[in-house]
Amino acid sequence: LLRLAPHQVLEAGIARTFQNVELFRTMSVLDNVMVAQSHRLRVGVLEEMLRPPWVERKERRAREQALEALAMLGLEGVAQMPAGALPFAVQKKVEIARALVARPRLLLLDEPASGLNHEELMALGETIRSICKQMGVTVLLVEHHMNLVMSVSDHVVVLNFGRKIAEGSPEEVARNPAVIEAYLGEQDDAAA
Repeated sequence: LLRLAPHQVLEAGIARTFQNVELFRTMSVLDNVMVAQSHRLRVGVLEEMLRPPWVERKERRAREQALEALAMLGLEGVAQMPAGALPFAVQKKVEIARALVARPRLLLLDEPASGLNHEELMALGETIRSICKQMGVTVLLVEHHMNLVMSVSDHVVVLNFGRKIAEGSPEEVARNPAVIEAYLGEQDDAAA
């Protein structure tokens, strides 16, 4: 992945969000989501000036897809608001919508729960489960909130200082002595 240009990653069916929110703060939520489709909307200068019907159709379809992604995440009511005016948790959802509009097969979520409170964390879990179920997207979740990881994952890989220490179902990983030691202290300490 590191050797691929961004458009090649996208063409491979991979989309991502970032740990830090990376939105265009003064643009509307809808425009932020539509930006993710710029690769589909490329037209030449002549087409842009003449505006043939096929250009208008492409733009209309891109707008419809952006609105669908926003609706899936319950954001249709904020579509025309500036992204920077929204609460942090909503901005995180806008980033997810922007990734989803690319219609990925693999969605990489880099610490989507950072900065969220408990209620927002629970809602994020529901959002991730809904994305997987409704869109059939595989989600690769990099996250420190273990309750979220365990509640949304079918398969978990645990790293400790960059080294894999466990892999399996959430239940298997939760019982793994290496995971307990690395994240909860010694097993005897955990019982105390």
